[in-house]
Amino acid sequence: MPARTEAPSPTLIYDGECGICRRAVELLRGWDRERRLRFIPFQDEAAVRRFGLALPALAAAMHLVLPDGRVFAGADAVPELGRLLPGKRWWTWGFALPGVRPLARRVYARIARARRCAVRGLPVGDVPEQIGGGRRSR
Repeated sequence: MPARTEAPSPTLIYDGECGICRRAVELLRGWDRERRLRFIPFQDEAAVRRFGLALPALAAAMHLVLPDGRVFAGADAVPELGRLLPGKRWWTWGFALPGVRPLARRVYARIARARRCAVRGLPVGDVPEQIGGGRRSR
């Protein structure tokens, strides 16, 4: 597992060329009244390099990097974002229900595959099949 630099604050790495992703970030910024989150498009290579995450993984899904080094990708980032945003914890309860997280991962993966994302070395629209399964680093 690559070494990771801990984020000074929770950081969401997203596809800055994806309209769906940009709209989601706009919503999150609006909800983040206390400015707890940092948002970095994965196309900003200098900014994302310090996290040690592979470009194809970043192209496949958003990644939430927490200050303690934990990383949550795709649908697994959603409940973590809810915990960080004032007034949004309510959306986290559903992920505790049996079967919801695997379903959310499948839905996220389907949407991610349908969007268009040009990444050096990958054909447009070609992203890894498996997205999610938040992992912890340390």
